[in-house]
Amino acid sequence: MNRKEQLWQQGLEGTLGVPFSTGNRIEVLRNGVDIFPAMLNAIERAEHSIDMLTYVYWTGDIAERFATALSRRAQAGIEVRLLLDAVGAAQMRQEWIHGMKNAGVDVRWFREPVRWRFWVADHRTHRKVLVCDRATGFTGGVGIAEEWEGDARNTSEWRDTHFRIEGPAVYGLMAAFLGNWAEAGGAEYLDAQRMPRLEGSGSAPVQVIRATASIGWSDVATVLRTLVQSAQTRLRIASAYFVPDAQMRALLVAAAERGVQVQVMMPGQHHDERVSQLATEDDVAELLRGGVEIYRYEATMFHVKAVTVDACLACIGSANFNQRSMRKDDEIVMLVLEAATVSKLDHHFDQDLKQCQQLTRESWRKRGPLQRLGEWLVRPVRGQT
Repeated sequence: MNRKEQLWQQGLEGTLGVPFSTGNRIEVLRNGVDIFPAMLNAIERAEHSIDMLTYVYWTGDIAERFATALSRRAQAGIEVRLLLDAVGAAQMRQEWIHGMKNAGVDVRWFREPVRWRFWVADHRTHRKVLVCDRATGFTGGVGIAEEWEGDARNTSEWRDTHFRIEGPAVYGLMAAFLGNWAEAGGAEYLDAQRMPRLEGSGSAPVQVIRATASIGWSDVATVLRTLVQSAQTRLRIASAYFVPDAQMRALLVAAAERGVQVQVMMPGQHHDERVSQLATEDDVAELLRGGVEIYRYEATMFHVKAVTVDACLACIGSANFNQRSMRKDDEIVMLVLEAATVSKLDHHFDQDLKQCQQLTRESWRKRGPLQRLGEWLVRPVRGQT
């Protein structure tokens, strides 16, 4: 570890109170063509346990394949636990749920909406976690649905990044699963004696941060603000939903003004949530004036969640650069101090730039009255995006 990485490690451990673990192996998986085969292979090879938590479980061939794979492993005697967010996975077909339960999969729902407890229903688990044999883990942005299949070759195949992890950092993924699992009624599974010793076989120091759905603040907000304030040369933000609050916008502008190249990549014309996009665009002028570079990915829906800083640190996981991830939802992020991982993410960022349109102050001034009206109308609900 070089001096720059040492300073990052000291600063982040001191700020967040969570130590880095060493000896982790990180594999960057780009788009469904890489992501889903790796996850399904881990499920098929599991010998003892499969723990899966997801916000999105919708429809399509890949969603059925996961249900079939989990059912098959449960029938083979593997302990299989599946936790679904009750809002994010509401589109899932009931026949798959019944089939998995009949096969022996323990399926549970996180925070089923209750009308009189609307303040609870608004706080979701947005985590995406798969851990097999409590030793091999996956996290990132991907949902279990047909939108994520393929290689972002057309508008029906979303662009996303996911990660395969081996080493002590998997403990953090298990903790993220178990915390939500316990709330869903699975406290009887919290047996510390069942956790294996994870020996390091890689080279990546990793800090795992779990943020809990609450009101006002979370560790995700602390992480992201720390990265922005500490960046010295280059800050790259890839986010499906980019809605910084006023303080974060000021920090981004301040970073640009002190000489940091600040680059933001977000969805363009194929955004899946127009309200979120309008909330983003309401802030564009302020950021452009401050020297922040903004790029809109135009090939398909852009669903990546990754930040790289100074070519030496990566922030990966389930969190977006928006107010829901910083204030409302359960999230998990991993801070990785490994040059190979950061270099690969920066290389992917450079490739994605070829599919982007850069916004300029001049082009933004020319937007039409309907666009301006839409930005104004979404201002009351910015905190929900």
